[in-house]
Amino acid sequence: MSLRVSANIRPVILCGGAGTRLWPVSRQTFPKQLLPVTGDHSLLQQTSTRLTGKQFSPAILVSGEDQRFFIKRQLQLAGAAVEAILLEPSARNTAAAATLAAAWVRSNGRDEVLLLMPSDHVIGDGEAFMSAIQTGLAHAENGEIVTFGAHPTEPNTQYGYIEADDSDPSAGGVFPIARFVEKPNAEKAAEYVATGRFFWNSGIFLLKASTLLDEMRQFLPTSLEAISRSVAEATTDDLFFRPEATSFVQAENISIDHGIMEHTTRGVIVPVQMNWSDVGSWDAVWKLGKKDNSNNVTQGDVVALDTKDSLVRNDGKALVATLGLEKMAVVAVRDAVFVAPMDRVAEVRDLVDSLRSEDRQCVVMPAKVARPWGTYETVADGPRFQVKHIVVDPGERLSLQMHYHRSEHWVVVHGSAEVTVGDKVTILQENESTYIPAGTQHRLANPGKVPLELVEIQCGTYLGEDDIVRFDDQYGRADPPGKKA
Repeated sequence: MSLRVSANIRPVILCGGAGTRLWPVSRQTFPKQLLPVTGDHSLLQQTSTRLTGKQFSPAILVSGEDQRFFIKRQLQLAGAAVEAILLEPSARNTAAAATLAAAWVRSNGRDEVLLLMPSDHVIGDGEAFMSAIQTGLAHAENGEIVTFGAHPTEPNTQYGYIEADDSDPSAGGVFPIARFVEKPNAEKAAEYVATGRFFWNSGIFLLKASTLLDEMRQFLPTSLEAISRSVAEATTDDLFFRPEATSFVQAENISIDHGIMEHTTRGVIVPVQMNWSDVGSWDAVWKLGKKDNSNNVTQGDVVALDTKDSLVRNDGKALVATLGLEKMAVVAVRDAVFVAPMDRVAEVRDLVDSLRSEDRQCVVMPAKVARPWGTYETVADGPRFQVKHIVVDPGERLSLQMHYHRSEHWVVVHGSAEVTVGDKVTILQENESTYIPAGTQHRLANPGKVPLELVEIQCGTYLGEDDIVRFDDQYGRADPPGKKA
């Protein structure tokens, strides 16, 4: 196969991960990279718009099946150019995700310089980051693996560190990697920062596709073989590329740091002062936020009296009022409230593990559930009934579906609804309603140019989301014939 080397850089945005450290806002089915954690746009949108300009080719995304439509829609809204969305059949960590992207590029007859970027990081100084990329580009084109070390602003114990070998003062801002260090204790972190040789491990890499595959061949050959086979036997649907699952899951579950970077002789580091954060905990959100006169970061309907140095975030509907707090995190959504001292917020992972062992849905599903067509939120429930607020985006439609155990009442409160009930199709305007008996095929669509909002009242013996049979679905979720709810 003849290979072409691109003059441009191909962004590869790694969009997996559950983001449990930002619970209760981040959930398993809608993780932090899809959320507006530090502004009006999601972290994924911020990442994608950072990688624009003539030096960048359209991006490749690597993610899971469940988030594919949300990712596609967010990138469209951000105006980001995308070449493909590669869907991992099962999460296998960053070494497999990066190798999947490199193998896909090579399968298309190219050997491009890839910029591997997590989707959920914040970079405050974009110009410094772009300058660092240019500094490392020639090294990447020459077969080296360039990583970017963020200048530490504090002895942070939640980050890994990279030590630069600065013995050659003429290195031109690019240094060999002396070693990688896992998250240190406070004493060690302070020691590292004091030397000036240690930098936060940003998890961002610049390298040619062939370089990554060569190193995989040397250090993780079984994984490379499995991923290469899955790419050769893959299927494609629009932007979505699906590797063959049986082969892909045979790849080792290991990070690119542990799998390659700790062993390779090709690694170099470009130190950069770019105001970087992986937004990996609520204290990081507080550090990035705009402070009031009491050094608090607040969001939503909040009243904070005699409160200082705290994060008080309200994504729910009920007022959150605090009194006499200091260095605390309070994060409220409709179905959960998290309260912890700021210096212990990273321990939320332990809390999430405990909740998961109790099968708590507030770990998996967000209060406002995203769907390919829009969102829904449960606003009231009780014995044999449930009330939802549903928003359908312009031009979108739900599947043609049926429920065995519940009936539904729909009341339009904003916009226009195209409603199918059995063989009848009608248009409902604001303040009009319809009734769908249990066992009846039905569909809801928004033919208008503004969001459709309606109230859905469900009544029945069982109201679970799995009481559904989809007969036709434009998002590829239709059930096989004969399926029962």
